[in-house]
Amino acid sequence: MSIALPAAVDELLNYRLNVLLSQSGALTTRWCEGRFGITRREWRIIALLAVDGPISMGRLSERASLEPDRISRLFSSLKDKQLVERVSDMQDRRRALVELTAKGRSVYDELFPISVGIHQSILSDLTVAEMQTLDSLLSRLTERARSLNDQAITAPKASRRLGGSRHLSASNAPKTTSVFPVA
Repeated sequence: MSIALPAAVDELLNYRLNVLLSQSGALTTRWCEGRFGITRREWRIIALLAVDGPISMGRLSERASLEPDRISRLFSSLKDKQLVERVSDMQDRRRALVELTAKGRSVYDELFPISVGIHQSILSDLTVAEMQTLDSLLSRLTERARSLNDQAITAPKASRRLGGSRHLSASNAPKTTSVFPVA
């Protein structure tokens, strides 16, 4: 197995990270759904609002790395559960911000220590030096991925707002060239 020169899907970085997230996230998901009646994505919004809130929906979308329409749906779901609310921006009354309700703060206060415990259990096989290296590597890889996304990449992207589909047939697929080296 080679992460440097993958020969199969299970050697790709994103695949391996997804498997790790799936396995480690399952523990969090069970707590979120079983004890608190929220999804893991809803938990992400609650946790971000606990640290950053009150913030705009746009900023929340950026922080959560989720598309604005998904943030809107998550907000609606969390609002129905009385965990978040809209408040006026005191500097600009035309703007609305999102913040946790007291009930939302209570969920955060109870679930965050559980999440920390899961986090520590997963990392328990690593030494302190390995954790520091992992932290540094994840930061570098995230920044590199962000940089690649910011470049004018010619990969096809569907416009779902205009009725586009995620799926392209061979006949209507745009002709593109990759900016990525192919081995």
